[in-house]
Amino acid sequence: TASTGYQEILTDPSYAGQIITFTSPHIGNYGVVADDDEARQPFARGIVVRDLARRRSSWRSTDDLDALLRRQGVPGIAGIDTRRLTRVLRVAGAMPGAFGTAAEPVLRAAAAAERGTAGVNLVAQVTTAQRYTVGSGALSVVAIDYGIKQSILRCMAADATVHVLPAQATAAEVLQLQPDGVFLSNGPGDPELVTGAPQTIREIVAAGVPVFGICLGHQLLALAHGARIFKLPFGHHGANHPVRNLRTGRVEITSQNHNFCVAPESLAAVADVTHINLNDQTNEGLRLRGRRAFSVQYHPEAGPGPHDARYLFAEFFGMLQAR
Repeated sequence: TASTGYQEILTDPSYAGQIITFTSPHIGNYGVVADDDEARQPFARGIVVRDLARRRSSWRSTDDLDALLRRQGVPGIAGIDTRRLTRVLRVAGAMPGAFGTAAEPVLRAAAAAERGTAGVNLVAQVTTAQRYTVGSGALSVVAIDYGIKQSILRCMAADATVHVLPAQATAAEVLQLQPDGVFLSNGPGDPELVTGAPQTIREIVAAGVPVFGICLGHQLLALAHGARIFKLPFGHHGANHPVRNLRTGRVEITSQNHNFCVAPESLAAVADVTHINLNDQTNEGLRLRGRRAFSVQYHPEAGPGPHDARYLFAEFFGMLQAR
């Protein structure tokens, strides 16, 4: 739903395996900038737009969106009433789809045969293959990459040395680095398919290391402590979701991109709900009792989106400094 940030959305690993529909009518009008990529490549299956700009206008622009899509092999379709399509999806929920130049019966058959993302471990497709390090701050943070965005790393690299590990990293590998804290990243798909992650997270939390999770990381932290996860009809996607911070009463406008949600009642014995979505009252944050571990369902780095929740990074670093 954002009017800007289409490049960051397209290159966000959390969209792996999905077709993205943009409700803003004009997409591509300021081109693309290599520095704004959120990952090494787009992982989305395709995009649907009302109008794809053929001319770009921005002093930062290094290429146009159409060229990026062609270079990365991402198909797209323009000339679609995306706001009408969004209303359909809002009622019917997310569904398999297909578009192309073939005859309608062929496309209908392709859509019907589309498996979608059900049962697919999308994290395995987007996580880093090798460990790497960014930043040179005094604090040491291990970030487990379930599909981490570059804007998240930039938010942390200013204050910490961040060691990014693959999703399959074990607790022993994490703790061997003696981090001041551990960050559980965003990522695509069903958290229950990220095998091994809950056990790793349980061991890290039990070791007393401060933990902060975002999006999929939020769901995995909850899953590691006995939560039930359920799928939303059409997920939360966009840069304007209102969330109430139950500790302060403050309302934050947040950027979100997820299809699954934590059932808060399943964590009542071990965690406190810290944030709720004002649109549908679903869980948006939790804090484990007796542990230095918390998480939120939304994206405080907001690439793109509002920066109402960037205080959470400061809260995480404050927890590390007080350790």
